[in-house]
Formats: sequence, structure tokens, C-alpha cells
Amino acid sequence: MRFCLCLCALLALLACKKKDDRSTLDKVLERGTLRVGTEPEFAPFETRNEKGEFVGFDMDMARELAKDLGVKLEITAMKWVSLPTALGNDEIDVIISGMTMTDERAKSRSFTKPYFHTGLCLLVNVNSGITKPEDVGAKRLVVKRGTTGDINADRLFPDAKIVRLQKEGACALDVVNGRADAFLYDQLSILKHHKANPKTTRALLNPLTLEPYAMAVRLGDTKFVDRLNEFLADMRADGRYAKLREKYLKELPDDVR
Repeated sequence: MRFCLCLCALLALLACKKKDDRSTLDKVLERGTLRVGTEPEFAPFETRNEKGEFVGFDMDMARELAKDLGVKLEITAMKWVSLPTALGNDEIDVIISGMTMTDERAKSRSFTKPYFHTGLCLLVNVNSGITKPEDVGAKRLVVKRGTTGDINADRLFPDAKIVRLQKEGACALDVVNGRADAFLYDQLSILKHHKANPKTTRALLNPLTLEPYAMAVRLGDTKFVDRLNEFLADMRADGRYAKLREKYLKELPDDVR
């Protein structure tokens, strides 16, 4: 009898701890809050203003999404490499953080349709002797750890001395100060860093890759993905996307969508 009682208690405990396999969409609507994870170090997509508020293209899009779902918005800042883990552990509902959709990343999370396209290109020091990507050769190349620049650096520049740093700003500063010859990153950020340092850098904006940015949710949550894709389509149809593009991305080269 005692064994049966213990077994029943154990089964009851396991039942209470049973994983909630419902779509995140259902949980968000039930909770009344959308939890967005982001690394706010990627202007103009996500950053903080002088008041500490989250601002940028992605952050405005997150606000529109919460409004569209009829729920409150909760934005959590975290390190780039921590975002997938937080998503898998149900600490956040969606990653909106200028994340490029790749085949490797799609093994551990599901993506929406792309909402923006860019490409990897180079910020180079004016004294590096680099006028085209082929000139990198065995020179010193910096990348931000965990980004698609990091992922693609060995393939694009097999002979380069690749240095992986944690911060975008540190990568750009190495090029500005001549400690590195080039920095491999997205077009918009490379353009931004060149404009901030026009005397010491050049921007080689010809894209070396295609970078589709998309929202990421837990793997296999097709219901939530479908709802997010519906939201993205509505944003384009009603003009909200165009307004965000004009507000944050108007300085991009014409060939960047």
C-alpha cells in the first residue's frame, strides 16, 4: 500500500511538471505579454537611448507586433550567444535581434520569413593596402564572435589571421587604430563605422554574402511562425514597414533590400 501511494505521488508530481507543448502563441495570448529577447548593441536595429530605452528598427517592430497581438511587450537584453539558450529554456518567446537565418541555426530554432536582407562586407584601414576583398590575403581580420562574420570568415578568407572579439565596437576600433587590417560585418554597420571614422577607414560595401534577417522562435512551432509571417505581411501591406525603413535604414545602398 505504501509503495502504491508513493508511486501515485510520483506520477502526480511528474504530471504537474509535464512540459507544456502548446504553441508559444497560445502561451503569449494567455499570459498577456510577449517576451522578446535581444542584444541591444546593433544600431540601428536594436540599441538603447540615453534614457536606457530600447530603440531601433527591430524594437519598433516588436512594439508593433505586441500591439497586433493585443498584449504587453517585455524586452529582455542579453548577450548574443545567450539568446538561443534563453529561447530553448522558455525564458523568452521570440528573438528579434538582427539575426541572420542560416541552415545551421535552423537546426535548433524555427525562423519566420526574412524581414530584411543585407550582406557581409569589409571595413578596412586606409593603410592596409586592401582595395578589394581579394587583397585581404594573410592580413589580420577581426570578426565579432558568434555572428555570421565569424561563421563565414574561414571560408571567405582562408589565409587571413582571424581574430575573434566579443564586441562590435572593439572590432571596429581595432581597424580604426591599425591593430587590424579589416573587419567583416554587415553592410549597415560597416557604413556606420566608416562614417564615424572617414579619415582612417574605407568601407568596401560590395556584399560577400546574402544575409536574411528573421525572427526566431522555438523549433517546430509552426503556429507561431505562421502568425508572425502574417504580421510581417500586414506590415508591408499597410505601410508600417516602409515607415520603419525610412526612419532607420534610408542610408543603406540602393541594392540592399
